[in-house]
Amino acid sequence: MFNNDNMDSYQTLAERVLAGDPATASDARTILSSSDEDLLDLVAAASRLRREHFGNRVKVNYLVNLKSGLCPEDCGYCSQRLGSEADILKYSWLPKDEAKRQAEFGLAGGASRVCLVASGRGPSNRDVERVSGMVEEIKTSSPDVEVCACLGFLKDGQAQRLKDAGVDAYNHNLNTAESLYPDICTTHTFADRVDTVDKARGAGLSPCSGLIVGMGETDEQIIEAIESLKAVDSDSIPVNFLIPFDGTPLEGTWTLTPQHCLRILCAVRFLCPDRELRIAGGREMHLRTLQPLSLHVANSLFLGDYLTSEGQAAEEDLDMIVDGGFEIVGAESAERLRDELKAHRAAHQAAFAEVAPGDMKSDGTSAEAAKTASTLPCGKPLPTAGQEADDSGVMIPTIRRRGAGTELTPNV
Repeated sequence: MFNNDNMDSYQTLAERVLAGDPATASDARTILSSSDEDLLDLVAAASRLRREHFGNRVKVNYLVNLKSGLCPEDCGYCSQRLGSEADILKYSWLPKDEAKRQAEFGLAGGASRVCLVASGRGPSNRDVERVSGMVEEIKTSSPDVEVCACLGFLKDGQAQRLKDAGVDAYNHNLNTAESLYPDICTTHTFADRVDTVDKARGAGLSPCSGLIVGMGETDEQIIEAIESLKAVDSDSIPVNFLIPFDGTPLEGTWTLTPQHCLRILCAVRFLCPDRELRIAGGREMHLRTLQPLSLHVANSLFLGDYLTSEGQAAEEDLDMIVDGGFEIVGAESAERLRDELKAHRAAHQAAFAEVAPGDMKSDGTSAEAAKTASTLPCGKPLPTAGQEADDSGVMIPTIRRRGAGTELTPNV
């Protein structure tokens, strides 16, 4: 354990970890209980570990929601859960060509990994064949792309079939501490989740497993969850920040501050110094203006929108990377990519500006589609991302109404 009253203590801890002496749960406890005035010192020390293992590179990931909603599991945080009243998009499997088209949007925006996600308890063998065909199609046209599948609980042999089809990684988050898990979900166990991560690793897939914070867990349970991720040897750790969807048991839950979100990321970095650390769902709502600072700790992010909610504009993601002095994995120049994306967006808007306003919007969508995209199914207008609800301090997530499962182009 180190003494965080000493301004040099975080740097001392970083030097210790760099020398091969792992950080401990006691170290993480001190990090999570540190003061706001120590935050920049803490981030600077964590940044040394990030740069030692990943330099100034950011890995960009892109989600494609292959099948949305109607899941039989009752995970309390999820808008797609059994009994959810959240007004999300619901649709069955995307056709293979559409899955490939959606993936290509992300690749054009700088993603080097595409994450193919489907709701449900787990895939049938027919579903695995369906996804395998999608992967083979994507890799035929983009052989260098990494593909991560996230399909739920795997049965024997399914991980190997995905591996044979070209899948590189499998995502199955542990989500929270084992001690908290029964309060979050009753239709499966923490051990069930560990079993699928083990199956993925055993087939040669890179295990991608992370957590969700902001569900009422204690700092001790955050540490417990991180240590579990170390135990399953997760190569990639996405940290999600609870998106408190209306219509779910955790609606209105708001326990995180931007400063504590950064401390959590630092704790993960110190305990897992050489693992890909990704700022994932809910980062815009919870890290807010500290998002750029978080990239000095994390080395990965999701571009654009999430499964059922919207993220910030892709241009803002790329601005954050460029302005922080980072480069993008697989791209010759992050700045050039960002500028090309902005120029393409401007040209697209200019081209459609000549169409009669009643027929087409400036982004190329029909007026009717634009109206649908700006309202909830009940007809009420969509709140803007991060809008505060009734001066309560609780931010309202914006439901995704573009990209996969819609006629509108995605946020890339």
